Amino acid sequence: MMKTLGSKGEDIAADFLKKKGYKIIRRNYKTPLGEADIIVKDNNTIVFVEVKARTSDAFGQPFEAVNYRKQEKFKKIALYYLKHNKIELSVRFDVVSILSKDGKAEVNHIMEAF
Repeated sequence: MMKTLGSKGEDIAADFLKKKGYKIIRRNYKTPLGEADIIVKDNNTIVFVEVKARTSDAFGQPFEAVNYRKQEKFKKIALYYLKHNKIELSVRFDVVSILSKDGKAEVNHIMEAF
């Protein structure tokens, strides 16, 4: 089965975050409100990571697709996760933007994106 650009992007992002020393807690966390691509732990902070992958920057950088509406939805997903898992740690929202061109992935990690 061929992997979609999105799932390839998530694999690249997960490997990138692991190399940075983050502990992957969940991938593709689904809630009635939507899905969080990757949830990691960075020291004592739970980080909700939105992954955006593109093969071209013709429509802007991938991270530019994370608009206000998406940010608000993502915050609700995070709150849902924290409540359901009874977690009381600080929270951060990061975006990993991946531009795949000519078989190479350019990874841009934006911490505290919103």
